[in-house]
Amino acid sequence: MATSPDSLIREQLVDRRQKLEAVIHGSTEHAQLTQLLNEVDSALNRINSGTFGICEFCHEPIEKEGLANNPLLRFCLDHLSPDEHRALEQDLDLASRMQRELLPKQNFSHGGWEIYYHYEPKGPVSGDYCDVVTHPDDGDGLFFAIGDVSGKGVAASMLMAHLRAIFRMLISAGLPLDQQLERANRVFCESIASTNFATLVWGKAAPNGKIELCNAGHCAPLLVRRGEVTSIKPTSLPLGMFCGGKFITEQLQMSRGECLVLFTDGLTEAANPSDVEYGTERLSRVVAGCASMSPQSLVRACLEDLAAFQSGMQKRDDLSMMVIHRSV
Repeated sequence: MATSPDSLIREQLVDRRQKLEAVIHGSTEHAQLTQLLNEVDSALNRINSGTFGICEFCHEPIEKEGLANNPLLRFCLDHLSPDEHRALEQDLDLASRMQRELLPKQNFSHGGWEIYYHYEPKGPVSGDYCDVVTHPDDGDGLFFAIGDVSGKGVAASMLMAHLRAIFRMLISAGLPLDQQLERANRVFCESIASTNFATLVWGKAAPNGKIELCNAGHCAPLLVRRGEVTSIKPTSLPLGMFCGGKFITEQLQMSRGECLVLFTDGLTEAANPSDVEYGTERLSRVVAGCASMSPQSLVRACLEDLAAFQSGMQKRDDLSMMVIHRSV
């Protein structure tokens, strides 16, 4: 029997309630947590009474996207007070600025590698994960990531920041790549709702041109080598699906001029006015024709081709793209 959306939300709220209670019992400063617990109980009562997702002012359904981002909502956007609207806009502006500050440096160059990325939220904030990290205890190697957290808006952006913090902590631990992923998956799985997950490409690039890579249920990266483009298919399940998941890595040896193109589905699933998706095949053709370009120029060429394809259509999702180029 199919599970109703309210049943899934009930499971999430019950899970959050249990976690809140555990924190409250172990803390002496919990006034705000108690208030949040009361809000969770109120949402559970609305589910039980059949009024969940109904605006308490106009008695019409609350916007689905808003409710998905925050299941504690009691009012639709049309019936927020002017002060509440201003507070919401300020919160979103602050969240957007904070997320931009979490992004890595642009035009990154290190250890014989050049990296350029494009990060484009659909709204004020994004659920895409994009990162480039070096660590002083790891020689001239660097770590890179691109991923996509399930969900939209502020809730997804919070999970993205959580995932970023987990991986940056594990880099410092000096673990092998597969163990980093296993531990990240365990922490992520134990700290999120059961319906959330994240697809991810996580890799490490060494000064000798070697790349170790794991694709955890994400869009297949494109390997550009001697003018040919091949896809690197997923080898593992997304993070957060199973706490005891195992992750398989693979090795690539990159030569000068070769590159790896990573992206989220906001690129390939973008649609034109006929509702035809951009697709991996078209992206591969563009990448093949621009293989000799710099990372920045290659990304720009792909985005220009996407804009021409969309013919003014609004984007459906967050969009991220990264090019990792072997420069020596």
